[in-house]
Amino acid sequence: MFGIQLSAQMVELLRGVNGFSILLRLCLAIFCGGIIGVERGKKGRPAGFRTHVLVCLGSALTVLTNQYMMEFFGGGDPARLGAQVINGIGFLGAGTIIVTGRHKVKGLTTAAGLWACACMGLAIGIGFYEAAIIACFLIWFVGAALHRLDGYFMQKSKVVELYVEFGAVDDISGFISRMRAQEIRVTEIDITKSTNSTDSAVAAVMLLRSAVKRDHAEILAMASDVQGVKFVESI
Repeated sequence: MFGIQLSAQMVELLRGVNGFSILLRLCLAIFCGGIIGVERGKKGRPAGFRTHVLVCLGSALTVLTNQYMMEFFGGGDPARLGAQVINGIGFLGAGTIIVTGRHKVKGLTTAAGLWACACMGLAIGIGFYEAAIIACFLIWFVGAALHRLDGYFMQKSKVVELYVEFGAVDDISGFISRMRAQEIRVTEIDITKSTNSTDSAVAAVMLLRSAVKRDHAEILAMASDVQGVKFVESI
């Protein structure tokens, strides 16, 4: 009987708004956000350790404030401020996504990680400790461990997108014919401005589809050997 009563008191202490739970939740937000941030920071991403810590901490504080307002002022919507965090994090995430001059999109994983980190902070702030801790290690696992798996699947894909610079416009047709001879079809082509080689007359972003499985490195090597190609890279 005493054990049940003690357990109920502990749950109330952890779930309610008090000095201990506030300190625990904010420290947990710093810890969990830091775990995700360290992984992104090691890879040189625009949003690193401090950014993820602040996002998680701010999200936790927001929903904690919402809970405080409900308990001490009565009424209100328990999800109102949390919903604003979900909407607002989109602006920060969009700032990490960039499109380079070669039409390469960077920062999508970082933006998704920031959004997930904000959601984790909301769970911590409302006292949903179990889900927050599990989510923290799953988010870390996706970012750190699945990176290689994602790269493996991309390398083995029959579809590859290339940025190619040519010495002359006529070289594009020759490139397409050479790829077709190697059982590789150019399914999409977008002519763009050259951004790399000074002796390139024109550049193109191409979507290539191979009839057989090839490593992307092999396709790159084949493309770079075509006459008239000045520069080529996978995007």
